[in-house]
Amino acid sequence: MFDVVIAGCGPTGAMLAAELRLHDVRVLVLEKESEPASFVRIVSLHIRSLEILAMRGLLDRFLERGRQRPVGGSFAGIPKPTPEGLDSGFTSLLGIPQPVAESLLEEHATALGAQVRRGCAIVGLEQDEEAVTVELAGGERLRARYLVGCDGARSTVRKLLGVGFPGEPSRNDTLMGELEATASQEEIAAKVAEIRETHQSFTLQPFGGEVYRVVIPAAQVSEDRAEPTIEDFREQLRAIAGTDFGVHSPRWLSRFGDATRQAERYRAGRVLLAGDAAHIHPPAGGQGLNLGVQDAVNLGWKLAAQIRGWAPETLLDTYETERHPVAADVLDNTRAQVALASGEPGARAVRRLLTELMDINEVNRHLIEKITAIGVRYDLGDGPDLLGRRLRDLDLKQGSLYERLHQGRGVVLDRTERLTAGGWSDRVDVIADPTAPLDVPALLLRPDGHVAWIGEDQQDLNAHLSRWFGEPAR
Repeated sequence: MFDVVIAGCGPTGAMLAAELRLHDVRVLVLEKESEPASFVRIVSLHIRSLEILAMRGLLDRFLERGRQRPVGGSFAGIPKPTPEGLDSGFTSLLGIPQPVAESLLEEHATALGAQVRRGCAIVGLEQDEEAVTVELAGGERLRARYLVGCDGARSTVRKLLGVGFPGEPSRNDTLMGELEATASQEEIAAKVAEIRETHQSFTLQPFGGEVYRVVIPAAQVSEDRAEPTIEDFREQLRAIAGTDFGVHSPRWLSRFGDATRQAERYRAGRVLLAGDAAHIHPPAGGQGLNLGVQDAVNLGWKLAAQIRGWAPETLLDTYETERHPVAADVLDNTRAQVALASGEPGARAVRRLLTELMDINEVNRHLIEKITAIGVRYDLGDGPDLLGRRLRDLDLKQGSLYERLHQGRGVVLDRTERLTAGGWSDRVDVIADPTAPLDVPALLLRPDGHVAWIGEDQQDLNAHLSRWFGEPAR
């Protein structure tokens, strides 16, 4: 019997598998597709995701395969510079082909010992007090202590659980792809600038050579989410721009809607949901993949603690209480961005007003912090503003702080040089550094990099170690 079966080997499922393996949890990932996706869509990794990759020692692998660009202009495509004062060592996002990102995360998970089986579709599940039984399409049945559905927007796991997925259906479809064009760059740029006066969702962005990233409204909503053809792109370009710019030789073509939904709950007994299985939204701001990976990093150590036997009673429930509001906020900001892309006079007036307001650095920074998730603060009770937030990387006497988080353990960062992890030293490391660039005497970092306690009293620290890391070892 496995400890955890994960449905879906996309970025969320692969990241979760790796996080669990850091704690020696037996993991099987089931992917219904026999082969990885072949289309090469470019996705954006935001600041918080880059921090997570650095925390797990993966960042250099991703930087080698991607291309950095400024994070400014991410909110609703409003062209503004990167705001000053971002609380991170990163001020760029990373564009990377999605298959490359998925491959790197899967390689990371399997190198840590996770098993991946492709061509395995889940068709049934049932659970009891001890485990979950998963039925596969070929009739095979597997047992695991927990099951996590990371199987996308049409999640089979969520449907089998009967968990509601309320929200709004797609009202508008958008075509997106990378295509070559024979028209000159000057002609395309002039026409795009003219059209974007009234169609904010219309984009032909140069991508090197004669290749363009094309984003245009679709003629109608597709109920079956059928993949578009190059003729669909040509027809819509002619309808909106009066020319198809001679587009040809597509690298990939896709269609997405603006459906916005969130699962009513993220846990039902021994079954949990993460990533697109738990929430979907329009791709405004490029937040979807990032939100799923961040779900995985929040859930991984908590589920591992439950399996390893040291989790406090309510620890696993904090996954939903912390991540559900974060996704709800992402759904709201994408709703707002979609509304700002409308060509209606009212929406255009609001966009002009917001464009003026974003000249104020604090407004620009606030919106970018939303998009990049560095503004997330979990409600961990009263305390300084830093409590509940993730901590940026710090230069310490022993090297980078994030280098000390590679194994997914808790960390006490102690400027007083008086604190210990005591009976929790099998789960929590202590870094004593009086020169650490902090405005507080000491803090406790969870394995996901969020600050769980601030202070200098050993007894108070012990109480918070118990809250997050269970009873001390005997």
